[in-house]
Amino acid sequence: MKAKTVVLLIIAMILIVGVTAAVENKGAERITLAGDKSGKVSFPHHRHQDVLVDCKICHSIFPQKAGIIEELKAQGKLVKKQIMNELCTKCHREKKKAGEKTGPVTCKTCHIK
Repeated sequence: MKAKTVVLLIIAMILIVGVTAAVENKGAERITLAGDKSGKVSFPHHRHQDVLVDCKICHSIFPQKAGIIEELKAQGKLVKKQIMNELCTKCHREKKKAGEKTGPVTCKTCHIK
């Protein structure tokens, strides 16, 4: 009986450490994205994680990997403004329409030259 308890405690500890590590690895607080001719975008990554909770909302379109947006554009798998139009401004406008606090809906608010 004692051996079974020890095994269960070890499994519980492994699960707790694994879950804690997954929660803590949220990536960078801010990510600078290339914004082509419009200028770079300083993306508040953690703020979006806190609001959206489900990472797949964005990362279903592109994997969690530094530089992936530019890489996918170069491969022709993302078209210009696709992420901005399909995710960013679309979500911000929907939240604004619903009367919720939201991010900017105009290009120049995010893009910095």
